[in-house]
Amino acid sequence: MKQILNFINGEYVGNASGKTYEKRNPVDNSLIGMVHEAGQPEVDAAVAAARAALHGPWGKLSVVERCAMLDGLVAEINHRFDDFLQAEIADTGKPAHLASHIDIPRGAANFKIFTDTIKNVSTESFEMRTPDGKTARSYGVRTPRGVIAIICPWNLPLLLMTWKAGPALACGNTVVVKPSEATPSTATLLGEVMNKVGVPPGVYNVVNGFGTNSAGSFLTAHPGVNGVTFTGETKTGTAIMKAAADGIRPVSLELGGKNAAVVFADCDFDNAVNTVTRSVFENCGQVCLGTERVYVERPIFDKFVAALKVKAETMKPGRPFDPDTKIGPLVSKVHQKKVLSYYAKAKEEGATVVFGGGVPDMPDDLKDGCWVQPTIWTGLPETASVVREEIFGPCCHIQPFDTEEEAVRMANDTQYGLATSIYTQDIGRASRLATQIEVGLCWINSWFLRDLRTPFGGSKQSGIGREGGVHSLEFYTELRNVMIKY
Repeated sequence: MKQILNFINGEYVGNASGKTYEKRNPVDNSLIGMVHEAGQPEVDAAVAAARAALHGPWGKLSVVERCAMLDGLVAEINHRFDDFLQAEIADTGKPAHLASHIDIPRGAANFKIFTDTIKNVSTESFEMRTPDGKTARSYGVRTPRGVIAIICPWNLPLLLMTWKAGPALACGNTVVVKPSEATPSTATLLGEVMNKVGVPPGVYNVVNGFGTNSAGSFLTAHPGVNGVTFTGETKTGTAIMKAAADGIRPVSLELGGKNAAVVFADCDFDNAVNTVTRSVFENCGQVCLGTERVYVERPIFDKFVAALKVKAETMKPGRPFDPDTKIGPLVSKVHQKKVLSYYAKAKEEGATVVFGGGVPDMPDDLKDGCWVQPTIWTGLPETASVVREEIFGPCCHIQPFDTEEEAVRMANDTQYGLATSIYTQDIGRASRLATQIEVGLCWINSWFLRDLRTPFGGSKQSGIGREGGVHSLEFYTELRNVMIKY
């Protein structure tokens, strides 16, 4: 039986309590292994190791030396690509072609982009006259914030963890990572790579467990933590923000979304259908930037609904390494139950089910997996639960609109403000809507296209702060002013 341990101070350790929980494969519900749940003693040890490492060899490295070590980390992740791929797929059940093209390459690239950034970013420098007629120079110095708690989601486990660990370590911090209880494997495996390339003990630590009364709450409330970064649902983000308020510790939060796609009649129709297909169904809809609300200009509404239905019909579920598999399972039985409850609620509220709405008919050896059908609804009012609330499954509601103003109003009628995508050949219209729709990220005639140097984050209840490129430095460093009088 595989044992998934905590990684503290450069070593794999269990826990004092002996508490473990099962990790099951979402494809067929088979038992993968037992995860050792970290309690308060393990979290205390991880934070202590991280604090000590700040003042050890890690803290004495130059920026160039530190970045060279992290570049070695990139090379070793790529060298062990298949190991990371197998671990990620076992945890999530996602198709191999998806994980091999997005999760693992981006997991490595997230270190590289920030080593390049930190080596080249500048700070301010000003010269001034002093009251006594002499000269003074004032300049900025970036210093590490300290111990960073990284709380990770389960939908893109390696990618979203390294999106935070990359800049944190490049800036000279140390980290304690709490992966989702559903997807602990790649964060744990990364400990081996850290040791292999010589990252000092205590710089990177992993504590496994749950949120409330477990590793998550112990870590976010720990007084030895200097900052908390989290990606996940808004309710959990609220709890983390409250915990971080004790000690006035900063937070960086990328939270929930109910993202809209706005499709105009003058769009490149094939591109719009193909791209919305990805944004609704990719990773079985388990993407924070994914689309759950689609607004289509009335002249092409029926045509668009019919075309998206054809795409949904081709989303063949199956095992991750089957080349014919187009969609994998949800991550867990708990999440499957949640998504299916929304499928039932949509029917109760009077939705027209264009396609899906239940569980696909799977072979006997896969029937116990966490499967749901890709699903399309129409006919609901904007007040319906499945239009208002984040589902995080492979589903969308499609609504017609008649005017640009109406489309903007409906897109903005949500507590969230993470992302949107706009499909039109009118560049003026696209530019107008990009400033009028209240989101942190806006795509024009595309989706999930990312330049890692640009700011990433949400507005309204979709988050606080921006990460990416130099914007990450605002959270992961303290900017200190130095004044010299000559």
